[in-house]
Formats: sequence, structure tokens, C-alpha cells
Amino acid sequence: MTTTSKAATPRGHVLQIWTPEDKAFWEREGEAIARINLWISVPALFLAFVVWQLWSVIAVNLPALGFQYSTDQLFLLAAAPALSGATLRIFYSFMVPIFGGRRWTAMVTASLLIPALGIGFAVQDNATPYWVMLTLALLCGFGGGNFSSSMSNISYFFPKERKGSALGVNAGLGNLGVSVVQFMSPLVITAGVFGIFGGQPQLIVGPDGEQMQIWAQNAAFIWVPWIAIAALAAWFGMHDIADARASFREQAAIFRNKHNWIMCFLYLGTFGSFIGFSAGFPLLTKGLFPAVNPLAYAWLGPLVGALTRPFGGWLADRLGGARVTFWNFIAMALAVLGVLLFLPHGANTYAMPFGPSGGSFAGFFLMFMVLFCTTGIGNGSTFRMIPVIFLNQKLASVASGDKAAEARAIRDGNTEGAAALGFAAALGAYGGFFIPKSFGSSIAATGGPELALWLFSLFYLISVAVTWWYYARKQAEMPC
Repeated sequence: MTTTSKAATPRGHVLQIWTPEDKAFWEREGEAIARINLWISVPALFLAFVVWQLWSVIAVNLPALGFQYSTDQLFLLAAAPALSGATLRIFYSFMVPIFGGRRWTAMVTASLLIPALGIGFAVQDNATPYWVMLTLALLCGFGGGNFSSSMSNISYFFPKERKGSALGVNAGLGNLGVSVVQFMSPLVITAGVFGIFGGQPQLIVGPDGEQMQIWAQNAAFIWVPWIAIAALAAWFGMHDIADARASFREQAAIFRNKHNWIMCFLYLGTFGSFIGFSAGFPLLTKGLFPAVNPLAYAWLGPLVGALTRPFGGWLADRLGGARVTFWNFIAMALAVLGVLLFLPHGANTYAMPFGPSGGSFAGFFLMFMVLFCTTGIGNGSTFRMIPVIFLNQKLASVASGDKAAEARAIRDGNTEGAAALGFAAALGAYGGFFIPKSFGSSIAATGGPELALWLFSLFYLISVAVTWWYYARKQAEMPC
């Protein structure tokens, strides 16, 4: 026992022995080390979400700054970071076992400086070409990619019965970056907080028709010092796990497992909805209810979704991930129908000279808050399901009493579960592109977002059926 304790103590930043399923090890030293890594991971992931969602607020302000972009182009700017972020997640999913969680986290956190600085300079000149803005929007995908590697890394540190809660905390508090950037941006752009180093102000017409100065660049510049601090904290404070090293070939076993693809589909419905609605909600609100300032309310949705994600993980640890996910998708489908009920009506809604007529902003907003709440709960419950599914699959093939085989099964299950978490996060993030783009396409084709919303509701109902068949019903193939 003494030997194990000595070997487990980190030399430098590499943990040579890491056995969180061993309760004695966990209580003696594992939990303290795991928490250190979790609490450094959270702010790094928080800043990744901040950068990823910068365009959800910047796109709203561009017309007032004199940028001549169409509605569809603005929705594309809001959606583009999700497209690149989701694609990067595919690669980031497999990087932690190859490079180590500490080094990879520090490096990708530092990469956020590129789009943050680029946006800060670009928005100061309304003659900046659209292709430059679109490129910067795509570079914000660095923030989206970080989620897969962050969740994969943290999953290694915690035992099976605590994975849901730990992943929920990491993702939930990280997701708060979406809400905070939407809340903070309207505030920080009102003052030249960086003095002569922050650039010149821009003149815009305020809500009462008066001219006012803003520093739009501050929405991006304000995060630069914090990104640098988080990258240094990851480099000097986190750990790599020696046993977590694995080649891409070892991790690629998940592609032959159908549950990997099923969970990708379900996570597209939960996280894809969270990030997609976060990106599209401000622009959608502005178009449907012109008298409402969307940035005064938009941040509340991501806040609700982020805060309920840890609750979803906790609830799934106690009631079972499949049961929570099943009922959650039912609630999501009903919430979309509620949004449809309160929409403004009339032909060619977005083309009306004074905005759409009818509808209820209070009802529309409330139903979206329900949607954000359920996306958070679903994010937590689905991410609890994934590592449990892969670990249980490996343990099911182990003969009772064979400790060596059980240890190998736990290692392989954790490796594949972590890879599956990252890959599901990658495919789920595409919802951040498809949802705002669907709103834009639906508006362009029909004059309103109704078609897109009906398709979302249908997707959630299909997810209900899939969850019930494979995981939630009696004698399901893989109850979890």
C-alpha cells in the first residue's frame, strides 16, 4: 500500500499510477489531484466557450457599426464558429491520450488568443471585407474544439460513479462562458477600458436616435489577459496520466461500436440544441420582436442551460442517464411547440416594414428558457451515459474474480469512453451551425422560422424513440 502511494504521487506533472476505481486510492490521494485538474480545466473551458460564442453578440452589432451584411450573412457569421469548432472537435477528441491532458490544454487555450485579437482589430473598420470576418468567425472554432479534449481529459480523473457529476461541473461551468460573453459584451463596449492601447471608438445611433460612442473591439480584447493566465495555469498546474496514453488506432475502436454513433445522435439533440440556440437566439429575437433589445435577454438562455447541466449529470448518477434523457427529450419537443405557439404571425414576417405583428415576446422567451433548461439537463445526462456504456461493455466480458482482466477492461473502457465523449461532442457541436443556419434558411424561404422549428420538434421525438429502444425500456440492449 505504501509503495502504491509513493508511486502515485506525481513527479513533475506525470501521474505514473492512476486508479480512481480503487476506493482506498481515491480517498487517500486521487480525489485531491482530480479536483485540482477539474478546477483548472473549468476556467480554461469557460474561456473557450467565450471565444466560440463571440459572434453571437458581435453579429448583432455589425449593422449599427456600418457593416453592410444581409440577414443571411449575419446568421452565417453566428453559425460559422460552430461549423469549424465541430470539425476541430473530431481531431481534438483523440489528442489527450497522444499529447497528454496538461500540455494539450495549455496549448489549445493559448490558441484562443488568435481569434480574440483578430476580431478586436477587425471590428474597428467597417470596410473590413466579409471574407475576413468569416475567416475570423471560423477561427473562433478553436474555442469549440477545446470542449472535446477537455471532457475527454477530465473523464480519466474520476471513478465511474462520479463521472456524471464531474463532467457536468466541467461542462456546465464551462458553458457559462456563452452566457457571460452575451451579458458582458454590451457593458464592456461602452467604455475605453484599455485607453490608448484599445483603439479608437466608433459612433453609432442609440435607441433614442442620439449618437453614442462604443468600443466594439472590447468585446474581444477584454478576454485576452484571462486567456493568457488560463494557459499558464494549465501548463504549471495540471497533470498528465501515464496510463491514459493511447494511440489513435486504440481509440478508433469506437468507430466500430454502434453505441458511439447512437450517442452522437442523441448528443446532437442536446448539446447541438444548446449551442445552436445560443448562437441563433439573439438574431432571431431581433428579427421577430424589433422593439426588444435581444442582448438584454439573450444571455439568460445559455446561463440556464449551463447551470442545469451539472444538475442533469447529478440526476443521471442517481436515476440513470437513460431515464433522464428519455423524459428530457419529451420536454424539449413540447417546448418547441410552445415557441411556435407564441411566434408573431403574418406572411413574410421578416419582410414587414415595421417588423412582425402579433405574437408574445413573454411567451416566446419563457418557452426558450424551458428549451435551454432541458438542453442543459440533457447534456449532463447523455454525457453520463457515454462513459458508463463503454465501461460496462468491457466489464461484461471479464470473468468474475480475474483482477488482471478487470484492470485491463477498466483501462480500455475508460480510453474508449473518453474518445467517445470527445467524438460525440464533435458531432453534437454541428448543431451550433445547423440551428442558426436553419433559422436563416427558413426565414429566406418562407419568411419565418416555423419550418425550422417543426423540424427540430420532429428530431426530438425521434430521439425519444431511440433512447427508449436502446437504453430506457425493460430489457434494453444497454441499460445505463
